Amino acid sequence: MSPSFRLLYLDFKEVSGIKHKMADKGLKYNQLPYREMEKLRQFRRDVIKVIPVVLLSIPPFANYIVFLLMYFFPRQFLMRHFWTREQQQEYKETYHSFRAQAYPEAVSGLIKAASKVKDKRLKNQLLNLGNKVQGGIHPEISQLYTVAKLFSGQPLGIRRIDTRQAEIFSRVMFLTPHMPSFILRRRLWSHVMEIRHLDQALNILGMQHLSEDELRTACYVRGLNSVHLSASQCKEWLIKWVQLSKRLKDSEASLMLHSMVLLSANYLKKLPEKSK
Repeated sequence: MSPSFRLLYLDFKEVSGIKHKMADKGLKYNQLPYREMEKLRQFRRDVIKVIPVVLLSIPPFANYIVFLLMYFFPRQFLMRHFWTREQQQEYKETYHSFRAQAYPEAVSGLIKAASKVKDKRLKNQLLNLGNKVQGGIHPEISQLYTVAKLFSGQPLGIRRIDTRQAEIFSRVMFLTPHMPSFILRRRLWSHVMEIRHLDQALNILGMQHLSEDELRTACYVRGLNSVHLSASQCKEWLIKWVQLSKRLKDSEASLMLHSMVLLSANYLKKLPEKSK
């Protein structure tokens, strides 16, 4: 068995064990330890990616075409288990570049939404936050706390954002934006709450128990391009993220969605030149 197939088999075996444990003990996803939650999240994404490849292979002789596609387009048609270490880093940067293209639009949408806020003080704080990020400044966590309640309802709650913003944040979350707006909002809510549950489990586990790869993956999932960051830089960013996450209510989960942009867009600009 090749190393790639062995990794895939081990992942499948581990996921099956987690699923059996959940069934035997009546556990829900958000009751699992951090690493088990993360394993299920990642494996689900792997399965979703491979479904089109399986469907393409069904017609007679189509498997030859699929093999060619896998060879010439490994990023699109191969699971991560079959990527080299170099390919994993390269493809992560590629995917992040697609996501980061939506960041300026997300910030512009935030500034536009501020015009609908009736409380003058909160409106100014939100505008100040958006303008700072738009101007290339990395915000402080305290600036996000002060406007958190604006993300519960109109106009910034996940179920209240307009269709354009729902499409933009779907791109940020690596979700297809080509769906009806009510489905986009539902999927955004589901994926943000998944990250929130991961944050809660991570807070219990403790950041010090994560490996360097786990730190990088955790940051990447939350919007930060962590490929070239050191473990200490990833840990610094992730600590602040979890600090924000654990202080928010479920109804303010939209701030977590926006923070994937607000806390990531200018993070590299804030670092000393030698740390980049």
